[in-house]
Amino acid sequence: MPEKARLMQGNEACTMAAIAAGLEFYAGYPITPSTEIAEICAEELPKVGGKFIQMEDEIGSISACIGASLTGAKAMTATSGPGFSLMQESIGYASLCEIPVVIIDVQRVGPSTGMPTSPAQGDLMQVRWGTHGDHPIIALAPGNVKECYELTFRAFELSEKYRVPVVVLTDEVIGHMREKVVLPDSEGYTIPRRAMPQSPAGYKPYAADPQGGVPLMAPFGTGYRWHCTGLFHDENGAPSSKPAVASALMRRLNLKIESKADELADCVAEGLEDCDIAVVSFGSSAMAALSAVRRSRSEGDKVGMLRLKTIWPFPSATVQRLLAPAKKILVPEMNLGQLALEIERAAGCERPVIRLGKVNGELFHPDEVFAAIKEAF
Repeated sequence: MPEKARLMQGNEACTMAAIAAGLEFYAGYPITPSTEIAEICAEELPKVGGKFIQMEDEIGSISACIGASLTGAKAMTATSGPGFSLMQESIGYASLCEIPVVIIDVQRVGPSTGMPTSPAQGDLMQVRWGTHGDHPIIALAPGNVKECYELTFRAFELSEKYRVPVVVLTDEVIGHMREKVVLPDSEGYTIPRRAMPQSPAGYKPYAADPQGGVPLMAPFGTGYRWHCTGLFHDENGAPSSKPAVASALMRRLNLKIESKADELADCVAEGLEDCDIAVVSFGSSAMAALSAVRRSRSEGDKVGMLRLKTIWPFPSATVQRLLAPAKKILVPEMNLGQLALEIERAAGCERPVIRLGKVNGELFHPDEVFAAIKEAF
């Protein structure tokens, strides 16, 4: 397969991967540090027959993407913390109505306006629990520019396959840094397609195996009649307040994602087989962590590294298995312990989980993580 090398920015890689995955519609509102994604979409999407529209705000952006997805188009938007907050109600709607959409969240320091041009990782819990009620979600976290491409493409695959919103969780550093990226030719990628019914006869838009099945999705305007509502609904899409209908719907929605947690798990492990201390991180924080871990190993310390690329559904079984040898766990992250909470839950209470949080708008330096490793010993 022919390959080509390019110097790419993380935001650019996300955009080009989306187009390679068949992106047909982008609606967004400029917000630092994600704006390059909108700019590149505005220039590149029309070249492949796609549509770009700048909306009045992030509420309109996600709503327009949902509408486009209902017609069968692959849709994406991009934002950062404040805009992501505005999208939450519509993300819940897309989750309940099972509408595929991809959201790139390039994190910055918050809350509120915070520090718009500085990196953070404070949206981790908001991605999972930001909208009200129980809802399924998938979130992927690239650790470099090439993974921005790979995981954005995968986000479209998963969104179409499971009929669910998928968030690509980057940050200002990952979004803006440039790296040499070698990508396969676009012919090597299979464009993801959602499963569609063959005939309008007897079509039920929400009929699926109750054990986590995914309904077939007919595009609006193609002869299929179906009701899309944010109310709890039966297999026909008709609103229902019956407890049995509500319970069956919510359990199926969550099962279709949570039951695939092991299959969706994606991580990079190094030196965990014999480690006394395991360092667990994600995104740009993991770059400094890996450097510190390798320095510690070179000095004879038994230290291992686990970098998570799938954040939600949280890969509990994978984390528990890989961290089993560790006596202590160190979690560097640019927040005050959001990932550490999940590691504590997954790893159990018999070992200390050491939090190394940073919320001043600066990226970790390897020396900081190295010092924390030494102190843990």
